[in-house]
Amino acid sequence: MEKKFNAAIAGACMLLCLNTAGAATAAKASPADAQFKAIYTQEWKWRMSQKQEDDEDSDSGVSTSLPRIDLATQQQRQAYWEGVMKKLNGIQEARLSPSERINYQVYKAQIAALIAAQQFREYEKPLNADTAFWSNFASGARRPLTNEKQYRDYIKQLSDTPRYFNEEMVNMRAGLARGFTPPKVTLVGRDGSISSVTDAKSAQDTVFYTPFKKMPATMPAALQEELRAAGAKAIDSYVLPSYRTLLKFMREEYVPHTREELAAESLPDGKAYYQSKIVEFTTTSLTADQIHQVGLDEMAKIRAEMTDVMKQVNFEGDLPAFLQFLRTDPRFYAKTPDELLMRSAWVAKKFDGKVAQYFGYLPRRRFAVIPVPDDQAPFYTSGRGGPGVYLVNTYNLPSRALYSMPALTLHESAPGHAFQMPVALEQKGRPPFRNAYISAYGEGWALYCERLGAEMGMYETPYETFGMLSYQAWRASRLVVDTGIHSKGWTRKQARDYLHANTALSDHEIETEVDRYISWPGQALSYYLGEMSIINARKKAEQALGQKFDIRAFHDTVLQLGSVPLPVLEARIDQFIADGGKNPYPGLEYTN
Repeated sequence: MEKKFNAAIAGACMLLCLNTAGAATAAKASPADAQFKAIYTQEWKWRMSQKQEDDEDSDSGVSTSLPRIDLATQQQRQAYWEGVMKKLNGIQEARLSPSERINYQVYKAQIAALIAAQQFREYEKPLNADTAFWSNFASGARRPLTNEKQYRDYIKQLSDTPRYFNEEMVNMRAGLARGFTPPKVTLVGRDGSISSVTDAKSAQDTVFYTPFKKMPATMPAALQEELRAAGAKAIDSYVLPSYRTLLKFMREEYVPHTREELAAESLPDGKAYYQSKIVEFTTTSLTADQIHQVGLDEMAKIRAEMTDVMKQVNFEGDLPAFLQFLRTDPRFYAKTPDELLMRSAWVAKKFDGKVAQYFGYLPRRRFAVIPVPDDQAPFYTSGRGGPGVYLVNTYNLPSRALYSMPALTLHESAPGHAFQMPVALEQKGRPPFRNAYISAYGEGWALYCERLGAEMGMYETPYETFGMLSYQAWRASRLVVDTGIHSKGWTRKQARDYLHANTALSDHEIETEVDRYISWPGQALSYYLGEMSIINARKKAEQALGQKFDIRAFHDTVLQLGSVPLPVLEARIDQFIADGGKNPYPGLEYTN
């Protein structure tokens, strides 16, 4: 799951008119279509063989091995994708059918991002303050298994741990040698997710044994015992020794010698590297200076809205005093993890009562509200959502304000990530590369959903409205902080102070968030720029369509499109306007 969250696509795109699957008149396939389809079909099949995406490599749905990530393999990948790009450049885009034209724009940007990652050798830095290769690996162990083949393939995968971990460490040593590492300060305590495995009393106490604790009732008892024994042996023989070696490597060799500098621009070829991350995560060609100014301008607007809320609650004092009040008054904080989880679930169910007024097409897939795993929670974000799940961080309850839960829930569950992603996945007739996650679109949509909550009546008190505004300020602040750190020489303290002065985030959240921005350049820029693109597109449609504008048709159009670069989204709304704002789903009638 996290791999999907962390993937993002690059590229500023131009787009003509657009046909989305199942929504527009079918166009006759052209020779250029066939040429393009042959390229991406072959590349995707190869990419799956490389285990470069979360996809099943066999009928069992569980890979029997982990990805190969050694230097020779990485160089082969770069050469392969460069060859693909050369073929793409040979296609005359104007000769593609409308539906393939959108695919071409998305795919070419995707390949460009993959090439850039190889050129900058990002595989030499497979960790940041938010996630790491070993925590992603451990997350896979929480997926339930349903038959004997899946269990046997999973056991084979566990036995591949030593090879995989060794290749990661070899790559990390190469990054260490050239100063391509996360900043040292962001890695403090991050070895806790490794020691949580090595400190286990037995194989049965590790996360990797999870699938064996509850096995299918239809499986014979003798087979269950056989598989449990084989699983425990694989964990003892391969997984635990690998984690012990990794822990020693991190503590004695890697972390002590990571770089002291914070800025991405201090890395090898740093200015070009940071600009590549801006392109990847914003899908625009904006510069760091331009983004920094946008952030400052937007923060000024949000602070004015915050002042209005303070007047509503008759607070006597300035913004810093109000923020301190919100951070410290016990009424705003849950007493137990269950209370926080139940409040989150309640907000999600409230949305169910509003959904028909704002959306026509609803995803079939439901989602569960579950706590963030204990081994990840101390350094994890406040929440995270996706297909089938809304993770709520119940660690350090005094840092999880209840007045922020409506905005957080709208962002991470529905109509945010756990709603948007399934809608995209349910669209028919698209090539599989269209399921890749593009931050500017996905995070922009989720942040837009927080604003939409005010329109939907989801915020019942001025404090909850302020929680939404604080979250808006948090994302606008990221434009200032990310560029400040990576391009303007900001210190960690400057970044923390800026968030402390402009948002109601707790000190714990500010610390984890700033370290995330420091170690993950550019990712924080995607949210607010994406939201601005959607808001501006909506305003344009409302003004152009007048009484013909239907908010359900607009939202359905945005979500049906799926994860795309922002210029592609903007062009799709231009087509939506040209089409008279019609419902993108033929046969789906909106009820009033």
